Amino acid sequence: MSIRENIASVRESIENSCVRAGRDPRDVLLLAVSKYMSTERIAEAVAAGQTAFGENHAQEIREKLTFFKQHLCQVHFIGQLQTNKIKYVCGETDLIHSVDRLPLAEQISRRAAAKGCVQDILIQVNIGNEPQKGGVDADGLLQLVEASASLEALRVRGLMCVPPDCGHDEVRGYFRKMRSLFEKTAAAFPELPIDVLSMGMSHDYDVAVEEGATIVRVGTAIFGPRDRK
Repeated sequence: MSIRENIASVRESIENSCVRAGRDPRDVLLLAVSKYMSTERIAEAVAAGQTAFGENHAQEIREKLTFFKQHLCQVHFIGQLQTNKIKYVCGETDLIHSVDRLPLAEQISRRAAAKGCVQDILIQVNIGNEPQKGGVDADGLLQLVEASASLEALRVRGLMCVPPDCGHDEVRGYFRKMRSLFEKTAAAFPELPIDVLSMGMSHDYDVAVEEGATIVRVGTAIFGPRDRK
């Protein structure tokens, strides 16, 4: 199938999941993960009406930024952010999904303040308590949200997770926990614009939508397998 056909299929699946959950499909943003994809391939997605893209590597954002700006695309950073690469991401992306510790939030805020902007971020939660993955644990979430929200040039918009690789039945439980944490966070900080829950990828985005995701991060189901890992 072509990229255009893949996008249409994913959007149809999102709509079907929304129907099952009683949700409005307009409340779910499809983020096309364009990691390792050439601008020619991304242009095919843009021609099919896709306007929001996620990148995992700061260097790639730097290389593709002119393309994204020329095509009026949203750009989200969804990978683990090294502090020495903040300069390539902060103020250049619409949303950073992966803030998981206060020192990182502080450095992003300092960079944003120096650039005269406010950077929107999500707090990444390690919902499966996996040592190899980034993310704050559930017990430390509210403390990190409060500390990050107090910084001069950050705006906390919500939460993100990468759950353990498991079947649909099991992953649904992790997504439900994330929805609960999302609602708890929004209730604890009514003064913040907590309206984003980023969860779900190519193999489980349909379940994520059913459980409340407002952003799904879909790469392989749109672009096909990647040559690099």
